[in-house]
Amino acid sequence: MIELQQLSKTYGKGVAAVEALRDVNLSVHAGEFIAMMGPSGSGKSTCMNILGFLDNPSQGCYRFQDSAVETLSRNQRALLRRHFIGFVFQGFNLLARTTALENVELPLIYRRMPRAERYVRAMAAMAAVGLDGREGHTPAELSGGQQQRVAIARALVTDPALLLADEPTGNLDSARGHEIMALLARLNQERGLTIIMVTHEADIAAYASRVVQFHDGHIQNEVCN
Repeated sequence: MIELQQLSKTYGKGVAAVEALRDVNLSVHAGEFIAMMGPSGSGKSTCMNILGFLDNPSQGCYRFQDSAVETLSRNQRALLRRHFIGFVFQGFNLLARTTALENVELPLIYRRMPRAERYVRAMAAMAAVGLDGREGHTPAELSGGQQQRVAIARALVTDPALLLADEPTGNLDSARGHEIMALLARLNQERGLTIIMVTHEADIAAYASRVVQFHDGHIQNEVCN
């Protein structure tokens, strides 16, 4: 699904240049669950942004489902992002004054999907994350773990090929964090959903099938769980 070859990313020029990624090589197969770890500034978040078509590499090749991403225009990358990628963030990023169901429907509104079809798909996504009966609740009426489940349902409702999760348990206590990770692991195993996750926590990374350790902009090692 994904192939990174000699990928590098530099911000700034001259003496102000910062090399965020250096000669990164990484292959990701459909159905894998990968955790990317490393200290702050190690390059894992930059790599995540490139994988999600939010940034372009300075050098090297990024192939996503046989498309050379670095050659695509901004609009072409936006279309790939909209149709193939689901995002889950540490901060949930839910609209405060809308219901859980309406938050989940939002990506389908951008696709101009008919209301009836949006409703059916959003209800199914809510059920998939165990939030039956919470569809009419606003974020303020939900716990942190429930809010993150809404965010996961919103990412799933478009049936993405790849789910990118950036510190998905960072704002949760330990118990709720492990609930979310058990949910992601189940989605990976039962649906074959490809997941790439950034985390600082070893016990969270343990849910992944492979851990990729970043250090100073390059991949230091890879370990299969």
